[in-house]
Amino acid sequence: MDMQRLLIGLGVLLLIVGIAWPLLARIGIGRLPGDIMFQRGGATFYFPLVTCIIISVVLSALFWLFNR
Repeated sequence: MDMQRLLIGLGVLLLIVGIAWPLLARIGIGRLPGDIMFQRGGATFYFPLVTCIIISVVLSALFWLFNR
């Protein structure tokens, strides 16, 4: 039963992020200073390092608050 709840929760979270992504892109999430992007020829590598750190801090704070 716990695995089912986890998978449903992850699915709902992905759905919310997918719906909110255009909104988040307007305020700059995903293109922050410190995000790594290499372009060579026709290939592009993009790793949103700072964006990942900010999302991790926010989620950690939310989980900490809800588990109290």
